[in-house]
Amino acid sequence: MAKNLNKIVAEIFSNFKDNLSDVQHFDESPLPDKREVYKVIGEMMSMLFPGYFWDTGLSFDTIELQMSHKIASVYDTLKNQVYREIKHSCKFDNKNCKNCIDYSETLAELFLGKFAQIRQSLDLDVKAAYKNDPAASGFDEIIFSYPGLEAVAVYRMAHILFKNGLLLIPRIMSEWAHSRTGVDIHPGAEIGKSFFIDHGTGVVIGETTEIGNNVTLYQGVTLGALNFPRDSSGNLIRGRKRHPTIEDEVVIYSGATILGGETVIGKGSVIGGNVWLTESVPPNSRVLVAKSDLKIIQKKTA
Repeated sequence: MAKNLNKIVAEIFSNFKDNLSDVQHFDESPLPDKREVYKVIGEMMSMLFPGYFWDTGLSFDTIELQMSHKIASVYDTLKNQVYREIKHSCKFDNKNCKNCIDYSETLAELFLGKFAQIRQSLDLDVKAAYKNDPAASGFDEIIFSYPGLEAVAVYRMAHILFKNGLLLIPRIMSEWAHSRTGVDIHPGAEIGKSFFIDHGTGVVIGETTEIGNNVTLYQGVTLGALNFPRDSSGNLIRGRKRHPTIEDEVVIYSGATILGGETVIGKGSVIGGNVWLTESVPPNSRVLVAKSDLKIIQKKTA
């Protein structure tokens, strides 16, 4: 048995060493710790919605002291994880960065400085959910149980880090939310105020998507890329706008697919369920799938 195990280990090591030399991470450069990033998400959610996700007793007499403790905890955790990503990135790109520690501290402080902005955005998102969903009994139900709100909350955190040059940590955050909610929002997307995702499952929002204010999406909506252009060597051309623009006050119903970086959905439009759209539509449009030839056949009874 030992001989067989040694053979297996040797084969695994040889595979990593010889066949997958570029797809491994055995050197000394650090990577962010997913568990620590998840910890940041949890601490931030408890601060953004105090009284809902706080893990200990909370009152107005003690909230300032407790909040200070949590902010310090998030700062320390995030600073360390940002440092790990920056340090890895500098080495990977053969950069000679001497300011990784200072920058990680600055970025962690900048992130926490956006706390009030995130909180105000989520306040509007909660109210949008209540306004647009007749099944919502109140804000408590939305905050506690709506997967769309959870996904948007994590997106709003991850987006700030993404816009300030991080790649790995924002994607770890967005994929954590994706695994929990079924909603896949790339942290690079630009999303406006009062955003509501109803039901949530299967929603995909690509990296260069732009979404205005007061937009509602239903389950299964895809805001994706139409194609992936390549250069003369066959390599993907990165950095271009590949995903659609959704203007203010648009409603997109379940199963709709809207593709392409030049596709613009005009203000106030309604996109019906299961629509496949690769071209722009003017403001206040109604885009619907033509009614199919529906047949209802009643079963004969004896």
